[in-house]
Amino acid sequence: MNLHRIDLVSLSLFNLVARTGSISQGAELAMLAIGAASKRMADLETTFGVPLLERHSRGVKLTPAGQVLHRHVQRILGDVDQMSADLSDHAKGLIGVVRLWANTSAITQFLPGDLAAFSRLQPGIRIELNEADSREVVMAVLDGRADLAIFADRTPALGLQTQSYRRDRLVLVVPSGHPLAKCKKVAFAEAVDYDFVSLTQSTSLAQRLELESGHLSKPLRLRIHVRSFDAMCQMVAAGLGIAVLPVAAAQPLGQALGLRLIELSDTWVERELLLGARDLNALARPVRTLLDHLVACRG
Repeated sequence: MNLHRIDLVSLSLFNLVARTGSISQGAELAMLAIGAASKRMADLETTFGVPLLERHSRGVKLTPAGQVLHRHVQRILGDVDQMSADLSDHAKGLIGVVRLWANTSAITQFLPGDLAAFSRLQPGIRIELNEADSREVVMAVLDGRADLAIFADRTPALGLQTQSYRRDRLVLVVPSGHPLAKCKKVAFAEAVDYDFVSLTQSTSLAQRLELESGHLSKPLRLRIHVRSFDAMCQMVAAGLGIAVLPVAAAQPLGQALGLRLIELSDTWVERELLLGARDLNALARPVRTLLDHLVACRG
């Protein structure tokens, strides 16, 4: 089997024939004559030594061997497209791409400014940023979907090496007319008797509140789950409950909606956001450059 005779034109044509179920339609899409397309399909079958297409009056159908080849062809063409995109980036002056996944707290509070500064310093490195809850962020690095993660402490991260990124502090957010609104500082135990608005249960913040309310033997009275800090504050302003948010995220939202931010006296409200990778000593140069920048941003 001489695989060196296989070219991308034939593989691309085979993909089109498989998708359309027709050699003539595949040839038209590939801008080839039908005769030339038929010969290329026959040459592929000769090269592999097996029938790839079942020909009938209504068109063609993939044989079992053809189905196997089609799966491989789709991966090959996908890799070629990615190669083209990567080289195009280099042609435009880009020297690398970093896949960064981060939790909502990091994206809301710190990353806009930190990444804007990085882009000014390193215009040749493109950041592909993805927002997810802390557990999903960790899993994205472990299974190779991300190069670098930012997540909350207390998140299980076995298999990752970590470094400190930023610290934040949680505060209680209540409507202006709430019974706790006049307090300057409260303990979480004083708040758990009220209805709460929270992020979805998979987030590190929701899990932290559930854990701490469990320590108090007072299940949290969760009235509604939402997906963003902005939505949490909107619900609090509407009188649907109170909430616990990072102070840097709550301040602009609270001011705009007339909400009260109350300090919590509990020690667990001081949180650390971590940077994580599978091996901090074996990072590609663009990833290492971003990591060093983010570490420096903490001051």
